Amino acid sequence: MTTAEPLTQQPSRGRSRTAPLLVFALALAALPLVLPNAYYADVAIRVAINATVAIALNLLIGYTGQISLGHAAFFGLGAYGSAILASRFDWPPAAALAASAAMIGGFAYGLARVILRLEGHYLAMATLGVGVIATIALTNETGLTGGPDGMSSPDFTLFGFTVSGERQWCWLFMAILVAALWLAANLVDSPAGRALRALRGSETAARTLGVDAASFKARVFTLSAIATAAMGSLYAHYVGFITPSLAAFPKSIELVTMVVVGGMASIWGSVLGAALFSLAPELLARFEGYETIGFGVILVATMIFLPRGIAPSLAARFRRKDS
Repeated sequence: MTTAEPLTQQPSRGRSRTAPLLVFALALAALPLVLPNAYYADVAIRVAINATVAIALNLLIGYTGQISLGHAAFFGLGAYGSAILASRFDWPPAAALAASAAMIGGFAYGLARVILRLEGHYLAMATLGVGVIATIALTNETGLTGGPDGMSSPDFTLFGFTVSGERQWCWLFMAILVAALWLAANLVDSPAGRALRALRGSETAARTLGVDAASFKARVFTLSAIATAAMGSLYAHYVGFITPSLAAFPKSIELVTMVVVGGMASIWGSVLGAALFSLAPELLARFEGYETIGFGVILVATMIFLPRGIAPSLAARFRRKDS
């Protein structure tokens, strides 16, 4: 009787995880049909892009405990890699995206094997240096990147179909967001995910239990970099024009803040944090001259009253009320 209980409980747990994702997916599928104009569609697209990148970064920061202050470098390099291959070498955009993500993945893996030996603020400074180097390189390589003036990127085509218009782009990015949520949730619930959480809790204890810490950290860093680079590539094709600011330090800080405010080690928290930081500037824009102050007040209040992040703090409060 005791051995059969876990088997009967697993399907119910699976359904409890799948049901919210299915409802969320249906809501996102209907969203482009009800948005009143292209402006709101553009905001929704930027939320989806930031949320997908935040999910990938949360796997590294929240579940593995490895800080990265230069993750925007992968976003910028992915954008420029795809734009350069597609516009200057006439590659098909889909092939340019795949090649760019693969090259950045190889670079990230080699980088991870070196810098992830560091810990704490030493690791933070190392990743910060990577971001600064990437920004400088994109700014100075005027022959390929156009320098500080930026460069254009062609439309995105796949199997002869060109993605055009905010509604089509919105559906594409919403589908990617749902896929990212599903893949991340399955990874976290897998044996590899439990190993990642063990590393975050105590790397020494995880090593004692047989977890290859260096290999796991490098693989998660690479996975996060590839996902970020791919979103950067799609962003380049969506906006049609990019500048080196995509890889700059403020963008990295913005991504980290989304993860921290939404909730570290929380997949849904990544979505909430990305939505907050993407929508707040738009909502506060009417308070001209005070929007930065208002944004700061929201951020400080969140950290004071929801110190673990939005999603984990609210979940803990609801559990206390239920008990």
